[in-house]
Amino acid sequence: MRSADLPEVRSLHLFQTMKEETFDSIVKAAYFQTFPDHVVLIEEGEPADFLYVVIEGRVELFAHANGRETSLAMVSPIGTFILAAVLKDAPYLMSARTCQRSRILMIPAEDLRAAVDQDKAFAAAIIRELASCYRAVVKDHKSLKLRTGVERLANRLLRYHHDQGGNGSLSLPYDKRTLASLLGMTPENLSRAFNTLKPYGVTVDGGTVRLHDLVALETLAKPNSLIDDRRI
Repeated sequence: MRSADLPEVRSLHLFQTMKEETFDSIVKAAYFQTFPDHVVLIEEGEPADFLYVVIEGRVELFAHANGRETSLAMVSPIGTFILAAVLKDAPYLMSARTCQRSRILMIPAEDLRAAVDQDKAFAAAIIRELASCYRAVVKDHKSLKLRTGVERLANRLLRYHHDQGGNGSLSLPYDKRTLASLLGMTPENLSRAFNTLKPYGVTVDGGTVRLHDLVALETLAKPNSLIDDRRI
């Protein structure tokens, strides 16, 4: 890693409170690398050799079995992935590939486990990161179990609308096939769900979605802070 990269890495929430000597031991063996779009970074079933931290770009986590493939999550800056596998020294349960040009910090698994054992502040930061990841999985599972496909899509559109400024229009951050997979739907079901939302003021033009009646859409979606609020 270049010395010019050190302040940026040190500012990440995982590393802010750790001891200076622990930080030095980690970065000596870490890598900052830029990957082009659609590069497979890891394959499920492989041993966990590195912790990955997405600094720029976006990474898709996915899995496949019995001839089927599904998208499980998208990791955007600043986000980690495969932390649990690294800590357990266990095989990856998911594969990962870049969705666009991405800049990624790679920390060797052995160095990270040693740092957790040696530095209580760093161990506490790791626990908080795992807790956040676990709660995100629970929220996604609740949405999948407690909502119809149309309700999941409606709530996801409201999230994107809020994230993009709330001006009545939004751009889908992924292609519709990926969006369908993230919502636990087939592309055909997603298309039907968009059609179902037309009476609620939702119109679609390619990757652009316009929300003409937010009150009607929110009435249908019934947002729930214990599912949809990413701050808690």
